[in-house]
Amino acid sequence: MKKFQLFVILLFTGFFVSAQNAVFTLSPVNKATQVNPDTHIELTFGESPTLGNTGKIRVYDVSTNKLVDMLDLSIPAGPTQSVNHGVAVPPYTKTPYQYVSDNFSNANTKPGTPSGEALANSDTFQLNIIGRFTDAFHFYPVIIHGKTATIYLHNNLLSYGKTYSVQIDPEVFIFKDKKFVGIKGSAYLFSTKKTAPSVDAKFYTVSRDGKGDFSTVQGAIDYIPDFNPTRKTIYIKNGTYEEIVYFRNKTNVTFVGEDRDKTVVCYANNEVFNPHPSNVSTNEFPGTFPSRRAAFAADNSTGIQLVNFTIKTTSKGQAEGLLMMGKENSLKDMHIVGSGDALQANGSVYLDNCRIDGDGDTYLGRGPTFFNRCEMYSYGTFMWIRNTSANYGVVLLNSKLVCSGAGETEIARAPSNKTREYPYCEAVLLNCQLSGISPVGWGALGTDVSNVHYWEYNSTNLKDGKPVDTSKRIPASRQLTMGKDSVLIQNYSHPAFVLNGWNPPTLSIDSILSVVNK
Repeated sequence: MKKFQLFVILLFTGFFVSAQNAVFTLSPVNKATQVNPDTHIELTFGESPTLGNTGKIRVYDVSTNKLVDMLDLSIPAGPTQSVNHGVAVPPYTKTPYQYVSDNFSNANTKPGTPSGEALANSDTFQLNIIGRFTDAFHFYPVIIHGKTATIYLHNNLLSYGKTYSVQIDPEVFIFKDKKFVGIKGSAYLFSTKKTAPSVDAKFYTVSRDGKGDFSTVQGAIDYIPDFNPTRKTIYIKNGTYEEIVYFRNKTNVTFVGEDRDKTVVCYANNEVFNPHPSNVSTNEFPGTFPSRRAAFAADNSTGIQLVNFTIKTTSKGQAEGLLMMGKENSLKDMHIVGSGDALQANGSVYLDNCRIDGDGDTYLGRGPTFFNRCEMYSYGTFMWIRNTSANYGVVLLNSKLVCSGAGETEIARAPSNKTREYPYCEAVLLNCQLSGISPVGWGALGTDVSNVHYWEYNSTNLKDGKPVDTSKRIPASRQLTMGKDSVLIQNYSHPAFVLNGWNPPTLSIDSILSVVNK
């Protein structure tokens, strides 16, 4: 067979061969149709590539030959060194986006690259608009795991009913003994679905293989209008979704995974990679944008339900797996993995049968937060609680606190943060099993302890089920007894009492999935 004929055959089957026999497959395959506009592009090679620090990836609209998106690999993904406290971080984008409507029909810029067009990025780091926030996030344009390289186009730049060509410069991928010749001209094409899913649908499916309504979790939540009045469900099929998920002003949305351990949303995000910029408020009230360092963040959102999947950051430091700002949000059968501040919850949050893993300050929040039948694993102090007198703090009912390391740690630490004091901080443990907790139980307190509630009732050792020896607990803490504190114990055992009168819904995975699978 002639070399040209072999090249044509491989081209149309999704395989490419360079002069040095470097073979790779593409997803979506060449000339694929019915592709979701939120697709990633994957190249799987015969050996592990190294990402170059030069070269560009370009996407063109075939009908107009217009450049739609571009990734310039000469721009670093994001910071690698922390910013000193007190040093102002400038806004990520010089000209913030103008958010006007859900479809941006009246906006003077588009989501994606900072200029709103696919032009060379003159900013210091890679930028992407996520969740239509008016400033950007740092992100990795290409992520390599083993032999597979995933290209992450800027969000919301591809459209329905379009055919696109993708060009990749040879410098993008480097091999030890072979050369990547790149993809040029119209050698690689794919076409997106002609129409979007119905805006009236109650269920949307996310599938990493492109066979669902969306290929990414972010693509699905972006499609749901702000302040949606009726509940919609996003069903996430098994797979690893390596993406920053951020949204704000969403209401009545259920995210449900196919399998808690096999459905994973993750990203290598933290405060170093995405530090607080100076033009973003860091105050502690609902409706603000407190941070962009989490793998998954819900801001100013109400009635969000997360069910039956895993969220985790793959970075260390101040790095939440999950950050929630809003009210009446709930988690069921979730696994949250983070580092410092693994779970941050501000506003009423209810967790049932969830597992939280972190390195210290594993829970950070202003409450009120109610844990029922949950497990929390931490190498350092479990909680840093920051509630004020305006609401209750944290209650753990029938839950477990397990020190992950070989030593011992405390349940909660000093309720102060530089100049801020939290003299009303509250942590109440009812019928909890403990392992690796120091005899004093709680960390040092601030100067005013008169309103601090560090309370325990019926704490037992996880290992043998016997009552914990609380004789050396710090004086400011309190051991509740049924005879003297029966009303307190009863009240704090009810989520509605703690959560500002909100009765969390009973979430059943089977009932959710039975509707999805119809």
